[in-house]
Amino acid sequence: QLQLVESGGGLVQPGGSLRLSCAASGFTFDHYAIGWFRQAPGKEREEVSCISNSLGSTYYADSVKGRFTISRDNAKNTAYLQMNSLKPEDKAVYYCAADLLCGDYAAGYEYEYWGQGTQVTVSS
Repeated sequence: QLQLVESGGGLVQPGGSLRLSCAASGFTFDHYAIGWFRQAPGKEREEVSCISNSLGSTYYADSVKGRFTISRDNAKNTAYLQMNSLKPEDKAVYYCAADLLCGDYAAGYEYEYWGQGTQVTVSS
């Protein structure tokens, strides 16, 4: 059974850090790109970052560039999102998703597989 499971969310103060994990099972992990997305209350889901399947090319939204780092460990079937210098506006439910490519989600590209999400709250 194909599954993506996020973990690592929680409550952190502004300026703090969290590392999210996305554990995959049921498919050939290193064949897939992994994207991280977030959705804040009342807002559209947005793509935060993506890492490709082969060369490990990365993409970041402007809002997180320089603060977030995406990575993957194919031996562990796990992707990560290291989030530093967190801001209150980073508060959202964070999802990971898998597809063959890092597509332009904002333009309508659909990722095939999704996790259930993990809550990140940034508050003092």
